[in-house]
Amino acid sequence: MIDEAEAVARRRFMVLNLVRLISLGCVLFGIAASQGAVDFPRMPGIALAIIGLFGFFFGPNLLARRWRSDDQ
Repeated sequence: MIDEAEAVARRRFMVLNLVRLISLGCVLFGIAASQGAVDFPRMPGIALAIIGLFGFFFGPNLLARRWRSDDQ
């Protein structure tokens, strides 16, 4: 049987990876929009790519810091 701490750790791991995947999708879609490969305005596509980059690199760290402060 999985204890509660391990279940919380698994759930948090899945959330971190989901944040990374969604951010990566935003970056890829934003780049495609900025290059005209999809029917989406260019400037919002660039903004979406930049936001996705920040989410990819800083989102998991911010979540981990938040969870660490909640655990203490």
